[in-house]
Amino acid sequence: MEERHVLFGKYEMGRLLGKGTFAKVYYGKHLVSGDGVAIKVINKDQVKKEGMMEQIKREISVMRLVRHPNVVELHEVMATKTKIFFVMEYVRGGELFAKVAKGKLKEDVARKYFQQLISAVDFCHSRGVSHRDLKPENLLLDENGDLKISDFGLSALPEQLRNDGLLHTQCGTPAYVAPEVLRKKGYDGSVADIWSCGVILYVLLAGFLPFQDENVMKMYRKIFRAEFECPQWFTSEAKRLISKLLVADPQRRISIPAITRVPWFRKGLSKPVAFSLEESNMDNKTEDADNCSPVVNLKVSSPKFFNAFEFISSMSSGFDLSSLFETKRKTASIFTSKCSARAIISKIESVAKGLNFKVAKAKDFKVWLQGPTEGRKGRLSVMAEVFEVAPEVAVVEFSKSAGDTLEYAKFCEEDVRPALKDIVWSWQGDNNVCNGSSRSKYCENQSLQGEAN
Repeated sequence: MEERHVLFGKYEMGRLLGKGTFAKVYYGKHLVSGDGVAIKVINKDQVKKEGMMEQIKREISVMRLVRHPNVVELHEVMATKTKIFFVMEYVRGGELFAKVAKGKLKEDVARKYFQQLISAVDFCHSRGVSHRDLKPENLLLDENGDLKISDFGLSALPEQLRNDGLLHTQCGTPAYVAPEVLRKKGYDGSVADIWSCGVILYVLLAGFLPFQDENVMKMYRKIFRAEFECPQWFTSEAKRLISKLLVADPQRRISIPAITRVPWFRKGLSKPVAFSLEESNMDNKTEDADNCSPVVNLKVSSPKFFNAFEFISSMSSGFDLSSLFETKRKTASIFTSKCSARAIISKIESVAKGLNFKVAKAKDFKVWLQGPTEGRKGRLSVMAEVFEVAPEVAVVEFSKSAGDTLEYAKFCEEDVRPALKDIVWSWQGDNNVCNGSSRSKYCENQSLQGEAN
């Protein structure tokens, strides 16, 4: 693309950054903010012809789930009749592969990248997502030298599991792929990711692959047996960790919680970025005298306008890009309401406090909720955000910021859905949409109270 042009009146598209089999990636600039973005352009006819629509749909779904400082962020998705546009965070530093191609890294540098990789992978796994194609080419570096995982096209979501609870698709790059994946038998995607992390750590420290041979079948045999040698410059602590990561038997392979307890891994470890009500960066924090929970006063008078595509993709029966994407997957995390944004926030706060959750409000009609007890992966933390799609229609989206995915699903299904029934117009995936001719009594009461105040 030689000439620059404006995309949907929002982004100026610039130079070509790279291209693959089905997509091209361009540098772009947001016309209002001036921020740089990466715009991935996918040809619809080509991906349909190659039967790749499921993969594109999955990539959108996954990137909406995994918002983490060490994961490339998907800002929005737009579409025309012929093309799909992913507008993503622009990562300036290029691929980690380019650094490794010049030779091995210093141990402290390799450790920092590995720490960030494990942090991001652990977050993905907590959301039920396994990447399945982790390699230095899919690890980018930002202007601060921090790692960002990209390319979730081969990722697996929980609904791809068969009845045995395992994945059965052979995918990824052979040199980085776990032996159980290459054997074409069922495998746990999250455990297979840990093997790939082990190969990556080896490559960062050595400057070359642990399993390599000109004969592919010989390379496979080495992978099946986990036959590798560490260079003499590896420290004994690094060798010990790699030997626990590159274990052929997935049931004996080290887990992420165990990795994070290894002294070599913990050395120089900065505090992980995780959601915390007490430490969240929110303006105008005050103290609620009733429950001592941090509260932030709302400054804006109306919620953020919900992107039209996001509304279609979230509230239809799937990620519906011009009727291309369909899925039967239901979720209890998004609903529409005829109530005002303030009434919705008030109701969510009331429900959360009734469950003994800590509550913190912020501007832009967001509210953070934190569970009262430690769960399997720490306290459950949830953000609820209200978007305006029409003068009398709002979309409310819940998303998990921290904690266990199963505990979050239980919170949505058993606690949130029943408690919010008097303000809900329709839950995503439900077919029993009411006619919306009138607002609920709760909405009307909240509206009258607002006018009286």
